[in-house]
Amino acid sequence: MRGIAYDRFGGSEVLELRDDLPEPPVGPDTVLVRTHAAGVNPVDVGIREGHLSGFFPHRFPIVPGWDLAGTVEAVGPAIHDLAPGDEVFGYLRRDDVQWGTAAELVPAPQRCLARKPESLSFAEAGALPLAGLTAYQALTEALDVGEGDRVLVHRAAGGVGFFAVQIAVALGAHVIGTASPRNHGFLRDAGVAEVLDYAAGPVSAQLSEPVDAVLDLNGGDALADAPQQVRDVARVASVVDPAVNEMGGRYVFVRPERHDLEELGRMADAGQLRVAIAKAFPLERTAEAHDLVAGGHVRGKVVVTLR
Repeated sequence: MRGIAYDRFGGSEVLELRDDLPEPPVGPDTVLVRTHAAGVNPVDVGIREGHLSGFFPHRFPIVPGWDLAGTVEAVGPAIHDLAPGDEVFGYLRRDDVQWGTAAELVPAPQRCLARKPESLSFAEAGALPLAGLTAYQALTEALDVGEGDRVLVHRAAGGVGFFAVQIAVALGAHVIGTASPRNHGFLRDAGVAEVLDYAAGPVSAQLSEPVDAVLDLNGGDALADAPQQVRDVARVASVVDPAVNEMGGRYVFVRPERHDLEELGRMADAGQLRVAIAKAFPLERTAEAHDLVAGGHVRGKVVVTLR
C-alpha cells in the first residue's frame, strides 16, 4: 500500500513516501476508506515531533493524519449504514497512533465518519473535520452561543477560526474577529461584523464594550487579556491553552462525533459554511504541507490529495 510514514519522531525529514505499507485490518466496527484527500493540522506536526507520546500509545511505522475524505472500500460485519462506494468524511482520532490518513487505505472507526457533504469537493471535505468539529463543539457546547450573542473569535482567519466565525454567524451571533489587516476583507466576506487588528494593542482596549463569549485560538497574552474582553469569564473557551480553566473558563479538546460531522455537512450544503483551501499538495509532498502548517499564519486549511 502507498502512503506516507515515519519510523521515529523528528522534523518533516522523517516523513517518507512508501509503497510497502501493510494493508490495514478491517475489524467488526471498522470502515475501510480509500482516501481522496487528507487534511493537515498542527496536531499532526506535534505528534510527529513526539509531543503527544504521553497521551496515546504510538506504534511505528506511523502514518500521519486525522482528517480525511474518500470512498468506502469495505466494511466490517457490524456496519449496516455504509457500503462500498459511499462517499464519506471524518475525524479519525483513534485510541492509538498508527493508522493515519495520509495513505491509500485507512481503517476508520464507525463513530468517526459521516457522509460527505454533496456541495464540497473531496479536498474541501478532507480539510473540514478536525478544525470544523473543534469550532462547532467550542461554540455550541463550551460557549452555548445563540441568537444575538456578541462573540469574539481570535485568530479568525486560521483553520479553526474561519470555521468558527461562519458557524457563529449561522447560530445568529454578532461576530467580531481578530486578524492581520490583509485578512480583514476575507473575514468580512464570511459575515464577520467587526474585524480587529491583533497587533494594534490589547484587544480589550479595541472593543466598544465587553462581548458575551470569547473563543481563544492563541493562548498566552491573548488569553490573559480575555477577562477584560468578556462580561462573564465563564464564557471564555480555549482550544490551545488549558490555563483557561484556572481563570474560570473552559478548555476544549475536540472529539470525534458523527452527529456534529453531520451538522457541519448540513451547514455546508445549506451554504452557511465554506472551506478555504490555502494550498493542496500531492501525497509525495506531504513534508512541504507539514512545514507550511508548522510555520503558522496560514489562511484557511492545508490538504494532501491522493486522487
